[in-house]
Amino acid sequence: MAKIGILGISGRMGRLLAEEVTAAGATLAGGTARRGEQWPSDPAALARVSDALIDFTTASAAPAHTHAAAAARKPLVLGTSGLDRAQEAALHEAARHIPIVYAANFAPGVNLLLALAERMAAALPGEAYDAEIVEIHHRQKIDAPSGTALALGRAVAAGRGTTLEEAGIESGRDGHTGARKPGAIGFAALRAGQVVGEHTLLFASGEEHIALTHRSFDRRVYATGAVRAALWALSQPPGLYGMKHVLGMG
Repeated sequence: MAKIGILGISGRMGRLLAEEVTAAGATLAGGTARRGEQWPSDPAALARVSDALIDFTTASAAPAHTHAAAAARKPLVLGTSGLDRAQEAALHEAARHIPIVYAANFAPGVNLLLALAERMAAALPGEAYDAEIVEIHHRQKIDAPSGTALALGRAVAAGRGTTLEEAGIESGRDGHTGARKPGAIGFAALRAGQVVGEHTLLFASGEEHIALTHRSFDRRVYATGAVRAALWALSQPPGLYGMKHVLGMG
């Protein structure tokens, strides 16, 4: 029976992850938490007694958690968004030694949406169809646009044979911004109440609008997907994977 450790087990997602580990028939190896709470706070110790680790904590903690998993040669599932270039570089380095499943969103529906976004973008050229991404999250979320919104932007860019950086990002419009740049990908982030997560991708031309929307009503869908990813990673060679690989779409 697989033993799964939860980094940040006392948080909202951490508690759901612990429940889903048991529901999946695996064993909860333990977890880490802030100092002063009932769980220990040593990622390296947790890695040693776990078969796989799941991390939904913060971007600043990701490098230390990734290093602990790599040092123990244990698979890691990372659901933390907002990583900077240095943090992502550490992730790529660790993936040379262990399997890492890194995803902006672990909900199956979102990953299907990402696949559709890429295919639609390939069929709807940026010169004729503007791409806009609108996301809504709870008031406590600290990064914007969300990781899922950025993943949608990257999927659109990939479908058009470019990158998000090359296509250009239009975000936080205010005042006299001038006309919209053709081919750019727009983002709008809303923060209100306790919205779990809502993402809409809009393709708009002068003749038609096409919108794809995904709404999450329960954070448990992310926990269920992350545990599924951890169990899948146990049989994989070192490398950096996405949820599309777990779902058999990559």
